[in-house]
Amino acid sequence: MQRVVQIVLDGVSLGGLYALVTLGIALVFGVMRLINFAHAQLIMTGAYATVLLQSQPSPVMVVGTVLAVVVLALAMERIAFRPIRNADPTTLLVTSFALSYLIQNVAILIFGLPKSVNILGQLDSPVVIGGVHLSGLDLTVIGITIVLLVGLSLFLGRSRLGIQMRGAAEDFQMARLMGVRANRIIAVAFAISGAFAGVVAVLLAVQVGVVTPSFGVEPVLIGFVATVVGGMGSLFGAAVGGFSIGILSAVLQSVLPFGVVPFRDALVFSLVIVTLLIRPQGLLPSASLRERV
Repeated sequence: MQRVVQIVLDGVSLGGLYALVTLGIALVFGVMRLINFAHAQLIMTGAYATVLLQSQPSPVMVVGTVLAVVVLALAMERIAFRPIRNADPTTLLVTSFALSYLIQNVAILIFGLPKSVNILGQLDSPVVIGGVHLSGLDLTVIGITIVLLVGLSLFLGRSRLGIQMRGAAEDFQMARLMGVRANRIIAVAFAISGAFAGVVAVLLAVQVGVVTPSFGVEPVLIGFVATVVGGMGSLFGAAVGGFSIGILSAVLQSVLPFGVVPFRDALVFSLVIVTLLIRPQGLLPSASLRERV
């Protein structure tokens, strides 16, 4: 039973991290139909911000990191994407690729070699509950994920701005005809996406301890896959996709024979392919996608 609890908590912790990534991706896709590959560089920027701020008190470091990423996300939207908002989707996609490589190369020029980061060391202390040894970091990730998911749900469901964002995600043109201001809605989506990326950056920096210009690429690639599995355009589906892949990875890590463990990711993505063959629209697609299908 202790092993089962351990596996479940590991899976929920990893899935929670992926869910935060997928929600950041899905928010922007929902209002702009933009697959923003530069989201990985938002996480990378946040990780480098933790390097620069690691000598500061923890609250200052966390808030400063999140604010730095939010500012970059807003600048990204205003400078790179707003002028071509009405362009062909292929143009938007290529722009996100170009922006991704630009920011990554700027990081290489500025920081060069990998940078070590040592923050929130208290999270490394194990917590024993009912005889089960749990990682303080895992519990922190789960707690933060729950708080952010509940907060986002309340914002989208009860605030005027959140309701407008949901309407824009379903039918952007109709929302604009109803008086929704496109610039504000898209900017808020990028800001929230940046805030989520900043939180992920801090949690990953604590977990990994080394920051490189490719930091964030792997979780974002998995996040894109999880977004497709959950259902493009569906925030709830994106979160479900993130948790599903995280839990599946943790279970396979624990049950596979030692010699097969290196092929865990291959097995995970094989199951993803099978899932998409059965449900090409994803597990929980948005209403607009269901109508198109």
